[in-house]
Amino acid sequence: MSPIRFAAPLCAWRYWCVLRSVQSLRGRQCGGARPRWSSTGLNGERSMEELLRRTVTPLPTYETRDKSPPPPDSNSLEFMYFYRKLNKEQKLAFLEKLSKEFGVDHRGVSELAVKLLDTQLRDSATVLQVEDRLRYSLTPRYRHLLSHISRVEGGVKFLVDLRADVLDITTSKVTDSPHMRDLNSTLKSLLSEWFSVGLLRLERITWQSPCELLQKISQYEAVHPVRNWTDIKRRVGPYRRCYAFTHASMPGEPLVVLHVALTQDISDNIQSIVREFATLDAIEEVQKINTAIFYSISSTQAGLQGVELGNYLIKRVVRELQSEFPHMAQFSSLSPIPGFAAWLQGFLGQYRKEGRAAELLSEQEWREMEGVTGAAHGAAALETLRALLGSGEWLRSERLVSTLEPVLMRLCAWYLYGEKRRGYALNPVANFHLQNGAVLWRLNWLADTSPRGIANSCGIMVNYRYFLQETGPNSATYLQNKVIMASEQVLSLVSQFHKNSKL
Repeated sequence: MSPIRFAAPLCAWRYWCVLRSVQSLRGRQCGGARPRWSSTGLNGERSMEELLRRTVTPLPTYETRDKSPPPPDSNSLEFMYFYRKLNKEQKLAFLEKLSKEFGVDHRGVSELAVKLLDTQLRDSATVLQVEDRLRYSLTPRYRHLLSHISRVEGGVKFLVDLRADVLDITTSKVTDSPHMRDLNSTLKSLLSEWFSVGLLRLERITWQSPCELLQKISQYEAVHPVRNWTDIKRRVGPYRRCYAFTHASMPGEPLVVLHVALTQDISDNIQSIVREFATLDAIEEVQKINTAIFYSISSTQAGLQGVELGNYLIKRVVRELQSEFPHMAQFSSLSPIPGFAAWLQGFLGQYRKEGRAAELLSEQEWREMEGVTGAAHGAAALETLRALLGSGEWLRSERLVSTLEPVLMRLCAWYLYGEKRRGYALNPVANFHLQNGAVLWRLNWLADTSPRGIANSCGIMVNYRYFLQETGPNSATYLQNKVIMASEQVLSLVSQFHKNSKL
């Protein structure tokens, strides 16, 4: 065998061996032609059909559900190998077939539902047994295979990636299949069980952590990109902490990562955290550490969307920091505001279309705008403002920066506090922290002057502050009553927005 084959990963070699044994059992010669799995058209559909019927075994009967032997590992490994060979279009066809033809036995469910209605006047034991049968019959046939895949090497990671594909399909509106949505719900339910907080391990990432883990931490950083190795060394160095949740079934793979800055007070800009560092060999002075700033939290696995991890990570990290620094009194995020600039462009466009341009700014603010830009008061000036905000050119003029500060701050306060989806904050970062029980505490002007910060949120950032004794009640108030807890600064800005916008 060639040296290249010897260098192949062990798991790939194992899959290949299993497939050869399966082919042999089916009367094929080892080394014969491989099945045309990657083909399209009729042969591709037939190979999918054959694979699914071979690997997705029927559910055991209700009577034998605890006595039936598990399917062989070869079923799971063959399924995984087959799926990984498919392109995006073929994966869609494969998942549609899996979800529709190997899901719930709807006829059996209907029959049991009728039987349950017929037994309502019987004794409780009979009713409960029929209900249990009905509950079991609602189990999709493919769930049995998915559960078994989780027990083979690399199976949990495969299922996380599989759900990422399903989410990509459902959110991109490629298909509106209810069966695909049910497959997504099944996968989410299973992953929520496997990734419950009790099964997660909290790891502090340091410069002594494995190189591969540090590299993944750098690659996964979604909020403030890591520039080089010196940058990541500083982010895990003095006055900084980096924590991650890991799982035994995905060794070396961080699931969600939290970066923390240890400061004297609550930071009002990101430049002081990611661009102005203490020396790499500085000795931490404990008396200067009174505050923990959560400045970046990144979920690394698309397939774990909707599985609660970040909330638990923050709570665990707070306990770790309190243990290390018993005197620590303040906990807060310093968060970006993704989507604000895009929302603002649409908001300004709507006001222009409705002929309400004059309502957004005070007369004094419009005069200052006109003095800087030369644009006439009204729709023309509003269009000029939209263009300046879209290009970032407004930062070049100190007068314009000063003029726009109160305008953008009150608009941003309204975006975070007043713009809702189904009663909850429209902004996803705001919704995350508010669900955790944080307070919408302070908006910070020009807190992120990077090109990304200006493009996403006009440079504004926000602190969501965690008052530890109040997070429980705050979370319940938000989730149950859809009420946002906010500081006087934020509420004052919202009031100014109402006054100027005639809302």
